[in-house]
Amino acid sequence: MEQTALRPKPMPGQDPRKGADSGPARRPHAARGRGRRLRTLLFGLCAGTLLVLSGVGIGTVGATVIGMSKLAELRHQVPPSSPSAKPAGAPSPAPAPPVATLGVEAVDAEKVGALVVGVHVPGPGYAAGLVRGDVLLQFGPARVDSATDLARAVARARPGKQVLLTVRHRSGGYQQLTVVPGVVT
Repeated sequence: MEQTALRPKPMPGQDPRKGADSGPARRPHAARGRGRRLRTLLFGLCAGTLLVLSGVGIGTVGATVIGMSKLAELRHQVPPSSPSAKPAGAPSPAPAPPVATLGVEAVDAEKVGALVVGVHVPGPGYAAGLVRGDVLLQFGPARVDSATDLARAVARARPGKQVLLTVRHRSGGYQQLTVVPGVVT
């Protein structure tokens, strides 16, 4: 039998379950933390969107482009002075010799070699079978320890002549590929 004398009876219209032990305590300060997290998330999204729209690729920061674009080559050929300052009888500058290009973007690998972070399609590197994530270890007879070594070796190569590449794939396997460096046009 239930003892009613020890428990007070609720007043009419009141819920008997409401009281001091009604559940978890309210935390009025929790809303401020949520607001800060939401503000930080929105700021990060805006900053990321701005970087992507401005053309900054996260993976290619600090990449070395192996080969020169035609626009950059033309800028090197044009003298800094205005065309009116040039005498009328002066000969035009001689065209630059053809520059070999591999059509890849590379950065220094963690250990030895040049890590390919981008392959231009179409291009000599793409035609040879290079893919993003490959590490170039040797370009012809030249050992490649960094992206700078690769750039120097490609600059010394003769355009149109086959060169043997030693590549370590992302999976860990080694392969030798034949590439024909192209000419910047």
